Amino acid sequence: MKKILVSACLLGVKCRYNGGDSENDQVTNEFGRNEVIPICPEEFGGLPTPRPPAEIVGGDGGDVLDGSACVMTVDGEDKTEAFLLGANRALQIAKAHGATHAILKSKSPSCGCGQIYDGSFAGNLTNGDGVVAALFRRHGIRIVTEKDLGEPNDSTSRFTF
Repeated sequence: MKKILVSACLLGVKCRYNGGDSENDQVTNEFGRNEVIPICPEEFGGLPTPRPPAEIVGGDGGDVLDGSACVMTVDGEDKTEAFLLGANRALQIAKAHGATHAILKSKSPSCGCGQIYDGSFAGNLTNGDGVVAALFRRHGIRIVTEKDLGEPNDSTSRFTF
């Protein structure tokens, strides 16, 4: 049985920026096969729910970790420190549990894996990872999004545990 970190919103927790969730049946199916550890890095960083939408400006999560990009809200507030704090707390949880895998919410400035919004708040995507996804990669945690799991009963899933 693997220990898997999962974006809490994918499990039905109402912690998304808009106060909603992104519950996903494929993700919740992992409960029976693996030890699932819910995380919400944005809440771990002290951000409220709901909160203004945020995007990474000037790069991706790796650039935020390196100090060359920032996380800004649609209102122009810099939330970089909260995102860094939340990512580091999520990593502490991963280490404490010995987690080696994570299923993270696609496109998120925290959890996005492979693609995130480009910082223009126009709905445009760019290649890159969110802050926690970049941090997890640097520490050898295998990450995917809910989209990598495929549909229920879909044999084309790109990720197996």
